[in-house]
Amino acid sequence: MNAGKVVAVVVTMNRYELLARSLGVIADQSHQVNHLIVIDNGNQREVREVVHGIDLPATYLPSERNLGGAGGFALGMLYALSLGADWVWLADDDGRPEGPQVLATLLACATRHSLDAVSPVVVNIDEPDRMAFPLRRGLTWRRKRSELGDSDFLPGIASLFNGALFSAACIDAVGVPDHRLFVRGDEVEVHRRMVRSGVRFGTCLTSAYLHPDGSDEFRPILGGRMHAQYPTDASKRHFTYRNRGYLLAQPGLRRLLPQEWLRFGWYFLITTRDPAGLWQWRRLRSLGRRERFGRP
Repeated sequence: MNAGKVVAVVVTMNRYELLARSLGVIADQSHQVNHLIVIDNGNQREVREVVHGIDLPATYLPSERNLGGAGGFALGMLYALSLGADWVWLADDDGRPEGPQVLATLLACATRHSLDAVSPVVVNIDEPDRMAFPLRRGLTWRRKRSELGDSDFLPGIASLFNGALFSAACIDAVGVPDHRLFVRGDEVEVHRRMVRSGVRFGTCLTSAYLHPDGSDEFRPILGGRMHAQYPTDASKRHFTYRNRGYLLAQPGLRRLLPQEWLRFGWYFLITTRDPAGLWQWRRLRSLGRRERFGRP
């Protein structure tokens, strides 16, 4: 299949050993990547050496300032377009494609379903039948890959920065991640734009991307019918709640506001009995709603 030029973009920060494993799988794809771009937010000599040791045409872009995942992917995606990419394949440094057929499978799925963007299923790197992040379908949360059905494709849902493949036309229509968000929520914001722009996208259920388990942040409430996200790390909590305040003020997501207040009000006041936690959540989301994007 002649898919045109595929450029892989990987963003890394102080994890060169994990990066080396990820790049090794990317380099071994049966459908070869035409060019690799690595954005190094930590500006490490070890990362430069890893990139130069990969058997692919590659560009190493060190940053003197930490751009976060949002800024790193924005820079990488624009650079990929400047190289003439027809498709841009995105990856973080702590995960990797499940095997050598992932890129070929994504391209075939995009062709078969006439897609502008497609992602693999993001699974737990230690237990590949389990999802790395729970996925809600209606009122039910899916936690296992086997629960996603027998079809090869799930429309309208995608995990965008863990193995997702974007056409150049999709990036032209949707844009790149908002650098102001830094980390946390940048993927949701791009997903919001994809929905509103009308591009065709979804998840290819016959391909997978291995990622560390992230489900522990999602705390069940109301008997598991809803979840509230609570990162134990204070910095992650800051960016998660601040950015959600911004996101839920945007067209396409405002309808979720009543559910958001119910979700976190219940979690902090009833589940954990932590009024101070609710006050912090309210203060941080207010920063985002007012677009106060300074870093802590």
